[in-house]
Amino acid sequence: MGRRLVPLTLDNLQDLPQRCRGCVFWELDPFSGETALKEGKAEVEKESWISAVLLDWGSCGRLVYVDDVPAGYVLYAPPAYVPRATAFPTSPVSPDAVQLITAFVLPEYQGQGLGRVLVQTVAKDLLRRGFKAVEAFGDASWKEPACLLPADHLLAVGFKTVRSHPTYPRLRLELRSTLSWKEDVEMALDRLLGAVQKEPALRPL
Repeated sequence: MGRRLVPLTLDNLQDLPQRCRGCVFWELDPFSGETALKEGKAEVEKESWISAVLLDWGSCGRLVYVDDVPAGYVLYAPPAYVPRATAFPTSPVSPDAVQLITAFVLPEYQGQGLGRVLVQTVAKDLLRRGFKAVEAFGDASWKEPACLLPADHLLAVGFKTVRSHPTYPRLRLELRSTLSWKEDVEMALDRLLGAVQKEPALRPL
């Protein structure tokens, strides 16, 4: 089985899972996101967002391929590029952190360590670029896949709560800790990304 991990660019944007290509939950504020969906412009807006972040900040995602077939991805960016983040009661993300926006591994590739590979690659990229941490908004009442990752899974892979909330806690992972993950944490990462595999109820991940 050959694995290949590459930065997300406009050239390979079409390799995102179908339901993720037109999802602008994080990329636009709530009103603009709903408007884009109603007008059928979500995919165009997604491409515009990726383009802007690449030009202004640099790499903001990774795609993983297994035998040249897209198997999953992770998306991340500084909070200034994530309009939806301001809508959460536990915002803002800390100024020294990058936001882990979302991540997804296709069901047929679950359990192969791809989640660990994706997140470790993000950690190494961000450490090299001088960042100290990754933060994410978790869903404490998570019942089925959506755009937020479940808070308990984030906690299981080493994130710590930095601002509590009954529904949307903000969690933080110190990047240097990811360089010495042990096997149990790696397995938890696989569960984290493998858990996001069913069709979401409200909006695609």
